[in-house]
Amino acid sequence: MNSGQRSLAEEIKFQLRFGLMTHRLLLINLFVFIVIHLINAIIRLALITDPFILSLNRNFFCLETQLSLFLLKPWGLITSIFSHFELLHFLQNMLVLYFVGKIFESIFDKNKLWLTYIVGGLFGGLFEILAHLLFPALQTNTTVIIGASGSIMAILSALAFYSPNMKVMLFGVIPIPIFMIALLFWLVDLVGLSTGDDNIAHFSHLGGALFGFWSVQRVNSSNNILVMIKRWWTSFIALFKKGKKKSVRVSTMKSDEDYAYEKKKRQEKTDKILDKISKSGYDSLTKDEKDFLFNQSKNV
Repeated sequence: MNSGQRSLAEEIKFQLRFGLMTHRLLLINLFVFIVIHLINAIIRLALITDPFILSLNRNFFCLETQLSLFLLKPWGLITSIFSHFELLHFLQNMLVLYFVGKIFESIFDKNKLWLTYIVGGLFGGLFEILAHLLFPALQTNTTVIIGASGSIMAILSALAFYSPNMKVMLFGVIPIPIFMIALLFWLVDLVGLSTGDDNIAHFSHLGGALFGFWSVQRVNSSNNILVMIKRWWTSFIALFKKGKKKSVRVSTMKSDEDYAYEKKKRQEKTDKILDKISKSGYDSLTKDEKDFLFNQSKNV
């Protein structure tokens, strides 16, 4: 079916099933944002005073930074990385996610983007909780954190550490190395920690950045953290599939020499394209080059 002929509902369904992981993450964040504000609208319009309903959004969509409260509501570690209460916060995060997510997905693959978003967000949340345990200035605050910022920082930082000189078009016209954009974000968090007057979860951002750095170490090795997490998850899922009939897939066998040669040629072409991105920006790629990166990422 031609994408121009799909209805809005069909397009959303299509994107969730077959679209880029970046688009899926955007849609999930949008859905959660709508749910949160539908709840708030019902509470306000119906003049609801029940304490449980009044605290529904905090209890289900926020991450408690105080350890004792977090242990009562651990699901906030996941739900919070898809949640936003303020429109500007939501729009800012989604705009950055759209651009860095598409670049990340073209260089790596959709599974690595999903893992970096989820695990980077979890890492950032745990980093924030640990900071509240360690630093006296934070221990008096029973604050909650929400937002995809830690996850997005993980994606941005992974790109900055993997290919620091890769140029992106700022405002669509100004080419700037991606490490300078990441550096600006890191400095904002550092300054925020020194002033402490902006009500932002800076440790969550820095935790996400730390995981982003970790995620691209030994990126082509079986010991890479994302590869290991994927392997552990696959093994965990396999435990629930025992006893089911296994499908058999016939594949063409290649010699080790043929496989190594093809892998080398693909890597050379990938490096050439990445070098072009570094010099001229992602938008300078031809459609064939973008398709090659995307197809190559699916084979990682």
